[in-house]
Amino acid sequence: MVKIVDHGTWPLGEADEGVHPVGGERLWSESFYLDFAAEDGSVAGYVRLGLYPNWDRAWYWACLVGRDRPLVLLADDHVPLPGPDLAVRGRDYRATQEVVAPMRSFRLTLEAGAAAVLESPGRPGAGPGGRAAVLEGPGRPGAGPGGGATTSLEFDLEWETVGGVYPYGFIPRYEIPCRVGGVIRVGGEVIPFSGYGERDHSWGERDWWKVSWLWSSGRLDDGTFFHGMRANVGFEMPWPCFTVSPDGLLDHREGFAAATEFGEDGFPVLSRLAVPGAPMTATPVAFAPVTVTSPDGAVARFPRALCRFEAEDGRSGYGWTEWHQPPGWREHGWR
Repeated sequence: MVKIVDHGTWPLGEADEGVHPVGGERLWSESFYLDFAAEDGSVAGYVRLGLYPNWDRAWYWACLVGRDRPLVLLADDHVPLPGPDLAVRGRDYRATQEVVAPMRSFRLTLEAGAAAVLESPGRPGAGPGGRAAVLEGPGRPGAGPGGGATTSLEFDLEWETVGGVYPYGFIPRYEIPCRVGGVIRVGGEVIPFSGYGERDHSWGERDWWKVSWLWSSGRLDDGTFFHGMRANVGFEMPWPCFTVSPDGLLDHREGFAAATEFGEDGFPVLSRLAVPGAPMTATPVAFAPVTVTSPDGAVARFPRALCRFEAEDGRSGYGWTEWHQPPGWREHGWR
C-alpha cells in the first residue's frame, strides 16, 4: 500500500489515477506530467499530456535534453482528444500513457518520427536568439522554427513511486516522487535510462494566460527528493512543499518561497528556493521552452528547464523547474 499524505481538503484515492468528469468551464483541463533526470544531469526529459475537452483538443509535449545535448522537442497543441486509455495519435507520432498499478507505477511510450532538433535552447550560455525563436510561435510537431532539422524520438519508460503520494491541500492535484527506468532512442542512439523524477496529475479549470508561477522538483545526491510550488496570485499562502528523506519518509512542509533572477530575454538565470529545512539554488542547465496560445489569441511563454540544485549544506542534484510567463508576467510580483 502506497502512503498518501493526509493533509488535503479533498479525498484522494486510487480511482483518481483515471480520467475525471468534465467541468463546465471552457478552459477546464486534465493534466498529466512525467519528468525524469539522470543523477549526473547528462540526460533528462519530460512529457505532458493536457486534455481540453471543452476546447476540443489536447496538448502533447515531449522533450529530451541534457548537458552537452541539443534540445529534441515535440510540441503539439492541436492533438485529437484521446479516449479513456489516453492513447495519443498525432502527425508522425503516437504515444501511450498507462497506469500499471494505481499510485505505484506508471508507464509511457512514445514513437515520434520527426521531433525538432534545436541547438541553442538547451544551452543557457549560447545566447537568446535560438531560445526566443522556439517561443515565438505556437507549439507544433515536427520541424522547429524555420523548418529546421528533425530526428526520431522514442521513450519506453516507467515511473515507480518512492516514499508516497502528495495531494495538494486546496486544488485537485497530486505529485509523486519516482524512480524512473527504461529505454530512450533518439536518432540512431540507444540510451538505457535509470534515474529519478516526478509525475503529477491535476484536473479543473486552468487559465494559462492569467497567473504566473514557479514549480520545482528534484533529487539531491544523498537521496532526498523535494518539491515546491508557488503562484503569483497577489497574496501569500502556505504554498505546497514536501520532501522525501533518503530512508523514504515523505514529509509535508509549509513555507516554500522562491526568488528568481531573469535575463534580458526573460529566461531565468537562477532561482533561490526556500525549501523548508533545505534552502538551495536552482540553475538552468538545459531549457525545453514552449508557447501556448489561448482561444482568444493571447500568448504565454513556458520556459521549463533541467536544473542543477545546490543546497546550502553542500548537497546537490538535478531535476526540473518551470517559470510560467503569461501576458504581463513581469508585473505579477515575482520573488
